[in-house]
Amino acid sequence: MKAARVWPGADGGRLAIQDIAMPIPGDHEVLIRVRASGINLGEIKYLREHRTGDPMTAGVEFAGEVVDVGDQVDGWRAGDRVMGHGRGCHAQYVVASPLALMSVPEDVSWVDAAAFPNVFITAHDALVSNGELKAGETVFINGASGGVGMAATMTAKALGARLVIVSSRSAQKLERLAGFGADVGIDASREAQREVIMAATEGRGVDVIIDMIGGTVFEENVSCLAVKGRLVNLARLGGGQFGRTDINLLWLNRLKLMGATFRTRTESERLACIQACARDLLSHFRAARLRLPIDRTFPLDAIADAYAYIASSQHMGKIVLTAD
Repeated sequence: MKAARVWPGADGGRLAIQDIAMPIPGDHEVLIRVRASGINLGEIKYLREHRTGDPMTAGVEFAGEVVDVGDQVDGWRAGDRVMGHGRGCHAQYVVASPLALMSVPEDVSWVDAAAFPNVFITAHDALVSNGELKAGETVFINGASGGVGMAATMTAKALGARLVIVSSRSAQKLERLAGFGADVGIDASREAQREVIMAATEGRGVDVIIDMIGGTVFEENVSCLAVKGRLVNLARLGGGQFGRTDINLLWLNRLKLMGATFRTRTESERLACIQACARDLLSHFRAARLRLPIDRTFPLDAIADAYAYIASSQHMGKIVLTAD
């Protein structure tokens, strides 16, 4: 089968299509014929940083048809339409745990299905499992024009957030975000974040912040939280260091500051995140309330072009590979 393989190199990884053996499912695994797979910024970063170790197949999400199931697998059978989260998904076939799979309705395209798992699992984990979002609360998502930021915007609204505030340095992207559930947009290139947030919340601050920027806005983020507010950091586009946060503010307002990543999770923890996402969000996905816009699709053979395009930051929405 064809697979997009990453080889280590002194200056970063090298990406190429290679013919490799088709995987064989174990007793507790499912074999899927991949029809489409989403690309995420994490894969681009991994390619740049892959300087040592063994070659690996890229990709963390997919959509396709079940081909075979292990002897100890219940609930899935050949022909089922599924999407899921795993490893080595930029390929024609992939094996996955049955707990990593979610069903795909007949009226949903493979491309739309492949755009769902990674960003919505991440957004759900940030908002619900870590951010403890409740219906009627307020949310701020900074750097919201990326895939996870857009997914978090839609997810917060679908789960009953009263007010969703987003930021971006692009007025055009802010306008598009309004169509996906954003109530207030902050143009980070010319507006003061705290001023807009306090005006929108009548001076109270927000209950949950999903932070994609990190260092350059970290202290300002903390100052925008309401009493008992929660900040979840997912990325550090503005740097991994911050200056002097007022600990008195943290103490008096009883704030929670936390980071979230899949890199240090056990397999059981990863599968629990997928199941929690399915529990809360699949009904919204089936009702077409949670669909990322598709910016472009590329065939698997053109993955290098797809990576170059996503690295250029020209897109808004998902980049998806097709593997027919």
